[in-house]
Amino acid sequence: MKNISIFIVLLATCSLSADDAAKSATAPPHSPPEWAKYAVWYQIFPERFFNGDRNNDPGPAEMANAWPYFVPDDWQIHPWTSDWYQLQPWETNIAWHERFTYAEEGKPSFNLSAGLRRYGGDLQGILNKLDYLQNLGITAIYLNPIFESPSLHKYDTAIYRHVDNNFGPDPAGDRQIWETEDPLDPTSWQWTAADKLFLRLIEACHERGMKIIIDGVFNHTGNNFWAFRHLQEHQAKSPYQDWYTIKAWDDPSTPENEFRYVNWGGADDLPEVRQDENGLVEPVANYFHQIIRRWMDPNGDGDPSDGVDGWRLDVAEKVHINFWKKFRGWVKDINPDAYLTGELWWEDWQNNKMVNAAPWFDGAFDGVMNYRVARALKKYVIDQKRQISTMAFIDSIRTIQENYGRAHMLASQNLLDSHDVDRIASQVVNPDGFYDHNASAIYNPDYNVRRPNEQEWQRLKLIVALQILLPGAPMIYYGGEAGMWGGDDPCPRKPMVWPELQYDNEEAHPLFHQRSSDAVQFNDELFAYYQHWIKFRRANPVIVEGDLTMEAVEEMPSLLVIRYDDSKRLVKILANNSSRHVRYRERKNGDNINLPPYGIIALR
Repeated sequence: MKNISIFIVLLATCSLSADDAAKSATAPPHSPPEWAKYAVWYQIFPERFFNGDRNNDPGPAEMANAWPYFVPDDWQIHPWTSDWYQLQPWETNIAWHERFTYAEEGKPSFNLSAGLRRYGGDLQGILNKLDYLQNLGITAIYLNPIFESPSLHKYDTAIYRHVDNNFGPDPAGDRQIWETEDPLDPTSWQWTAADKLFLRLIEACHERGMKIIIDGVFNHTGNNFWAFRHLQEHQAKSPYQDWYTIKAWDDPSTPENEFRYVNWGGADDLPEVRQDENGLVEPVANYFHQIIRRWMDPNGDGDPSDGVDGWRLDVAEKVHINFWKKFRGWVKDINPDAYLTGELWWEDWQNNKMVNAAPWFDGAFDGVMNYRVARALKKYVIDQKRQISTMAFIDSIRTIQENYGRAHMLASQNLLDSHDVDRIASQVVNPDGFYDHNASAIYNPDYNVRRPNEQEWQRLKLIVALQILLPGAPMIYYGGEAGMWGGDDPCPRKPMVWPELQYDNEEAHPLFHQRSSDAVQFNDELFAYYQHWIKFRRANPVIVEGDLTMEAVEEMPSLLVIRYDDSKRLVKILANNSSRHVRYRERKNGDNINLPPYGIIALR
């Protein structure tokens, strides 16, 4: 079959046999919560979503000890609507070569400067935009880390018991509260202004029927974490020496600092927590148990409705599965209806092999961030020279479903992009590369940073529709619905494009090359397109729960998909994955359907 031919797959199991149907009729022993398969997720990177309170914007003091470990004297909060790649005056004169050997003398660096940028996004900004999310059709929110830390991404946690003070209304007052507490004694923990605002955000989401989960970063802490700071200061005398894996202690008789420890990804600011055969060692596990209780049942009354609805677990494969099974027990004891999803994607990044997450569904997680589906969609709809055939795509989806089982497939988050990969709009502009490989102009000079053209927008729309209709719960990375584009980190973390703001054109280049000028503005047409298919999914629950039949129309580049159930609910979808118009004749009533390039339509 031609690569440009046919497609759509939707839910259930690409063609359920009688045996498969019988198996899927029996709920697995560790079933996901029912609401998870109906969710429409929205991922928010808080520092870049919306600045709702300019009085809490971070300053140099709040950035201490975060990469790149210094702040220029003339540092300033970054203008929200500025050209993303354009360096501000304070960024142009940094002598990066004095700090990093790979930096060129006398040359500025966009990539290094980006680590110093702050835009001031906060929790009030999220609260202010809940109407926007509800209008889009969002029913569940996943927040990247919100706990106290000095970095922009906040994966280097300093305090797990408190929301970052710059996300709340009283940063100075929050700091005073921290100092009065014993970090090991939950009875001494108070609620800061930032904490209380987060609890209000949870309440506001629940009032709208939205779920909210947060990032759990338990494989490593930040180097500002209170236990690690004590360890650095007191070395082998610290009672927290067993919390980490130490490779060498500092010798006080030498001027050098010989202190070495196991860290995540070679980053000194991310010391890894020590593990044994049961995962995180007992003192650390017990501490994190208290943290889970704090955020899932804040007032401790046994009613979890005032707490978060679950967790996304960071770098989950780096923590022994035994810990995650224990973690699940803690979570489900507090809230049996809570949702657990893992970041599980690369088994071997160098060789482009993604992990089969099935073992984690046996008593650990309800779902995963389903990067395998994202990659399959990219290879089928976006890639051109390396485009896979329709049957190869269908086989990819079938394999994932067989690996994960019906219930966990439906509960997984079907994403196209995230904070860790280039945005889907830029993936369309840059086809044929391996997913999450060389996807940035900073490291790949052939990577194109421009805005998509008209045909590329059409292909983007097709992949969006398929994402929403495939088995699993669709998840939108903030700004995808607004038409944001950008390469891999740091570029998927641009400040959100809002319709009420006027943005500078994007004219600069991260390597200071020549490029075209691209208008940066909210894409109303794309937003409406997302709304349409989200409403369609909600109006047709058979898309979530029904069986699936697919018919390949081989004489034309299209595929007919039929979703049905025992109640005689039926949905037919026709998709054209090619750059030319196609005509399809409906067999039942003889109607002719003319489908534009990369078009998709529901047939009734």
